[in-house]
Amino acid sequence: MDCKEVERLIPEFISDKLDYKNLERFIGHIESCEDCMEELSIQFLVTEGMLRLEDGGAFDLQKELRQRIETAKKQTKVHHTFMRVGLVLEILAAGLLAGCILWILL
Repeated sequence: MDCKEVERLIPEFISDKLDYKNLERFIGHIESCEDCMEELSIQFLVTEGMLRLEDGGAFDLQKELRQRIETAKKQTKVHHTFMRVGLVLEILAAGLLAGCILWILL
């Protein structure tokens, strides 16, 4: 994923609308690219800051951004775990089906 694509996806990340594939690539890129992480921080501070100012409450947006990134990492790990479990179940089902077919034919 390049910087232009990340910049395009920042609003979707902020609004929590990235699919898992793009979320994983997005997180991987911002963790290794200081420029994109800075752009994410700026856009997050502006977007969320304006909303919070309207509400009038106190807030720590840098902390919230870090939490959001950590949550996104956890979501992608859980997604990968489910995908692996699904693959194992598919392989087991295929093996069981093949065994049943062989048993019937013999």
